[in-house]
Amino acid sequence: MRLRLPAERPTEPPTGYKIARPVLSHDGTRAGFTGVSLGGALPYGVLDDAACVYGRRHRPPARLCDCGFHCVHDRTAAEALLCAPEHRAAVLLEVSVLGAYIRFERGFRYARQRVRTATAGPCACGAAAVALADADRGRPGWRALAPACAGCARGRTSVSLAGFARLAGEGLRVVAGGGLAVSSVGATAGEAAGATAGGEPGVPELVAEAALLQARLDWFQTQLARLGERGAGGAEKG
Repeated sequence: MRLRLPAERPTEPPTGYKIARPVLSHDGTRAGFTGVSLGGALPYGVLDDAACVYGRRHRPPARLCDCGFHCVHDRTAAEALLCAPEHRAAVLLEVSVLGAYIRFERGFRYARQRVRTATAGPCACGAAAVALADADRGRPGWRALAPACAGCARGRTSVSLAGFARLAGEGLRVVAGGGLAVSSVGATAGEAAGATAGGEPGVPELVAEAALLQARLDWFQTQLARLGERGAGGAEKG
C-alpha cells in the first residue's frame, strides 16, 4: 500500500520565487518571460497556465512528468541561481502559485501562476538598470532582454522597466535591484512606492524614462555628428 500525503487547501495562494529571462515580442507590443531550463522554449505571460514541454496531452503538473511551472520556497535560494554565468541576465520573479501543485522539499511544481514582481539586477557594467535591452539572443518571434543602464542601452532595442510592466500587464511590478520601484501598474498606493492616484507613473518611473530617453538622444546626436563629418569630408574631396 502506497501512502499519500494529505491534500492541502490553503486559504491564500502560496508564494514562490524563481528566475526567468524577460522577452519582448518582435513587434514590441507584448512582454513576458521564458524559463532558464526546460521551459526556455515556451514564453509565458504574467498570468498564465503551464503546458507540457514534451507535448503530452496531460494536465500539468503530472506526477510522472517534469511539466509545470517550477519555483522555490526561499527567495535566497532563487537569488543564488543568478550567480551562474549563464543566468546573470535573468530577473528574479516573485510568484503566486495557483491551481493544482505538488510540494517538494525546496519548492513547488504547479499548474498556473501569477507573476507579482520582477526584480532586475544591475547592468553588465555594474550600474543600476533603468531598462531591459536586447541581449543579442532570442527565439522566433521573441527577443530576449537583459537589464541595462541608460548608457549601455543606447543604440539597442530596449524598453524601460516601467514600459515592460505596462506591456506585460496584469498588475506586474518591476523593480531595480536596489529596490527602487519603477512600475506600479495595477497596484494600490500601499503596494508600490512612487505610484500616483489612478495608477499614473510616479517620480521614480518618470526619472527612469527620462534617463533612457536622454541616452537615446545622446546616441542619435553622436550618429548625426559622424554623418555630418563624413558629408563634409566628401564635399572637400569633390
